[in-house]
Amino acid sequence: MSGRARSLTGSAGTALLASAAFAACGGPYSTFRPGGPEAAAVATISWWISGFMVLVTLIMAGLVLVGALRRRGTLAEHLPVDAPDDKRWIIFGGIGVPVLVLTILFLLTVGTLRHIPSATDDVDLDVEVIGHQWWWDIRYLDPDHERRFTTANELHIPVGAKVRVTLKSVDVIHSFWVPRLHGKLDLIPNHTNRLVLQAGEPGVYRGECAEYCGTQHANMRFLVIAEPPEQFAAWVNRQQQPAHTSTSPQLVRGRQAFEEYACGLCHTIRGTRARGQVAPDLTHFGSRQTIAAGTLPNTRARLQAWIVNAQSLKPGTRMPSLSTFDSETLNAITAYLASLQ
Repeated sequence: MSGRARSLTGSAGTALLASAAFAACGGPYSTFRPGGPEAAAVATISWWISGFMVLVTLIMAGLVLVGALRRRGTLAEHLPVDAPDDKRWIIFGGIGVPVLVLTILFLLTVGTLRHIPSATDDVDLDVEVIGHQWWWDIRYLDPDHERRFTTANELHIPVGAKVRVTLKSVDVIHSFWVPRLHGKLDLIPNHTNRLVLQAGEPGVYRGECAEYCGTQHANMRFLVIAEPPEQFAAWVNRQQQPAHTSTSPQLVRGRQAFEEYACGLCHTIRGTRARGQVAPDLTHFGSRQTIAAGTLPNTRARLQAWIVNAQSLKPGTRMPSLSTFDSETLNAITAYLASLQ
């Protein structure tokens, strides 16, 4: 390959890497597009650390280049390998530089943590998030127990409010991560962690489990939906209500089938005989954007596929495949679940 060809190839590779680096700064999981004050603090330290490490890399590359281009000379022209002066480079490069770099990073981190509110501070809303393999149980807490309710895989919050999120796990270690709103924090069995979420503007912020927790770790996702306070209040009012009751023959059949088959043994639908406690609460399932913990869009076709053969869509999930339903019963169940707004 000619020198010009190698140069062009190298330039193309550099451009490709640069494009990938800038692309990583965008997207729904970018820490460089903060949507709240806590994430802004994390983004600031991320930029500082990134810039600092680029500077260190450039200095090291420059030293390597100088060493590669310098005149070699003869062995007799250089100091012996055990000359006392050589220890200066070992002390400077092996001890001095690492200590300086780590000290700067430590000070940057401590300064950032001072700007992230403690979960013990005054907050506007309390939410409990419980990690399961592989979905998120979300409980809205209130001093009045009659006003409490449970949902799954979607965390609604009012814009501008400080939301204390209490994190727990019932099985293995998970990690709660919404890159545009906060850093990562683990959910540890028999231990409670807390963080404060605050969204500065309305929007849908994507989150996921950031700690390997089993075969479907990559498909343990969730949404944080930040809404204006009045919209959030209306959403809370709907969620506090029991499931809608319909006299439509198809919906009645769907509800009866849900209660009589295995569905009601695992799932809860408030206002019905379905009182299962080991799977997501489906009281207002039809209002959610996704199913299977953010894996699939919440459409009739996807829901039917999920009911009939969940294992083909999310292998290892606790949801059993229910292939015994006839087409009319399956249509009735999916129509009923879709009506739960």
